[in-house]
Amino acid sequence: MRRPLAMLACAIVLAGCSTPTGQKPQNAQQQAAATDDATQSAGPSPSASPSAGGPLFTPTQPVTMNVKGFWSWAFYDLKEDKLYGSTPYTTSDTASMAKAWVAADWLRRQGEQNKQPAAAALTELSRMIRDSETENTFKYHVQNGNLTSIKRMVTTCGLTETKGTQNSWSLTQMSARDVARLAKCIGDGRAAGPKWTGWLLNEMRNVRGPGRFGPIEVLPADVQKTTAIKNGWLARDDGQWHIACMAVGDGWTIGIMAHYPSTLGKDYGTKTCREVTKQLLTQPPH
Repeated sequence: MRRPLAMLACAIVLAGCSTPTGQKPQNAQQQAAATDDATQSAGPSPSASPSAGGPLFTPTQPVTMNVKGFWSWAFYDLKEDKLYGSTPYTTSDTASMAKAWVAADWLRRQGEQNKQPAAAALTELSRMIRDSETENTFKYHVQNGNLTSIKRMVTTCGLTETKGTQNSWSLTQMSARDVARLAKCIGDGRAAGPKWTGWLLNEMRNVRGPGRFGPIEVLPADVQKTTAIKNGWLARDDGQWHIACMAVGDGWTIGIMAHYPSTLGKDYGTKTCREVTKQLLTQPPH
């Protein structure tokens, strides 16, 4: 479903994100800095060619592309509790990626009320995550409290740029680093609660069809099996494709946001999610 959204087309982008009027482009060193005030120092960069037992990602290395429109990325090292990524922290809308929160919020609240969801409800939530079915999403979003649910996501997950829109989960505005924080929130159990976190992560590991794109496509085969994802994609009435990628792995999360002229098609944006992840990998697959 197409909904209007006031967005301006961005210019050619280099080194991680678009540059707003009056700001200079970020260089590679600025782009890879940690994004929390407490973790601004990224420390020495790991070797680009580690041993087989080395790190899967090197988030301090520059991520550079030359694409039309806006794009931004964030990598959360959960073991070190450090965020890395591009600046400024521009937001874009989530589209279907927000369904992960809709499901998590509903399930956690059911658990808090000691309620067992009906089998039909779990089936609907499963299809919402795995197949990105939209038919029932608004129903659960309203049951969660509509805009109140998005505000609860902000406080529960410690988000700093996210803003919701009344009567829409799809138009939720998030920065890439807030996407990485949401992914952490889902993975550590705050989002869905202790009873339903495992269930939700399993559904996200089994995303299929047109929603299975982005980071999952370039990860090593064994890592793909343990990685949970939820993506968003929609061509809106503003003449832009909006792409959102979220991944939750073992000790890490990734958030990538992009929007660009709709004439370029969906695959243009999914490639951005793939390429960012590929460049973050310490030893990208050949």
